[in-house]
Amino acid sequence: MHDDWLSNTYLVADELGGSAVLIDAGGPVAPLLEVLRRGQFELTHVLLTHHHFDHVAELDQVLAAHPGTPVLIHALERDQVPAATGTIEAGEPVETGGLRIIPLHTPGHTAGMLSLLVNDTDVFTGDTLFRGSVGGVRAPGHTTYADLRSSIMDTLLKLPPSTTIHPGHTDPTTVAEELETNKFVRIWRGLDPEGSEPCTAMGEPATLILLGDDYDGGYKAWVRWPDGSDDIVAGSRVQKDPAAAG
Repeated sequence: MHDDWLSNTYLVADELGGSAVLIDAGGPVAPLLEVLRRGQFELTHVLLTHHHFDHVAELDQVLAAHPGTPVLIHALERDQVPAATGTIEAGEPVETGGLRIIPLHTPGHTAGMLSLLVNDTDVFTGDTLFRGSVGGVRAPGHTTYADLRSSIMDTLLKLPPSTTIHPGHTDPTTVAEELETNKFVRIWRGLDPEGSEPCTAMGEPATLILLGDDYDGGYKAWVRWPDGSDDIVAGSRVQKDPAAAG
C-alpha cells in the first residue's frame, strides 16, 4: 500500500515457482518485485483496474524489471495509459497457470473500471467498493451514481458471501461484511432510512442522504441535487446547513 495515497498494488500467484500477475501498479512495487524474484515466479500479466495515477504510477518500474510483460486495461481507458499493450473485456477470462481471472465491468468511478474475480474466491474491486465505503463519481473519467450503485449491488455483492474483497485502497473485507455493515449498502438494501438534511455540496444546495466513513479516515457523502439526481462526493466538499442543525 502506498503511504500517501493508501492505494494497493497486489501480487497474485498460483504457487512457488509458478505464474503470477500484478493487479495495478501504484507502488511501491519494489517489495513485490523482490517477492517475484525470490519466489521464482513468472510475471505473465499486469492487469489494471483503471487508469488513475495512484494505480499506475510505478508501472514503468515493473516493465523495466520485466520487459515485454503484457499490460491490460479496459478498452475505454487504454488511451489513458501509454504503457498498456492490450485490453481485457468483461466476462473474457485471463488464464495463466493455476489462475483464472474473470474481469467484471464495474463502472461509476471511471467508465472502464474493472473488478477482477480470481478463482471464484477473491475479487479485486479497484475504486468501486471499499471496506465500509464506496467509490466517488466525480473523479476524472467518471460515469454516474446509477452506474456505481449497480456495479456494487448488481455485480459485486451478488458474488457468494464468503468472497474476499480486495479494494484499491486500504483493508480487505468480504461480500457478507459489506452487505451487513456498509452504510451505503444498508440504505440501498432498505435496511436503514435515507437522510434528509439540507447541505451545500461542491458549492451548490443539496440534500445530504448519508455522510459515511471513507477508507482514509475521512468521509464520503451521498447527496441529492434539487433535480432529484444523486452523487457520491468527497465528504470534504459538503457543508451541513447551520440553520438546519440549529
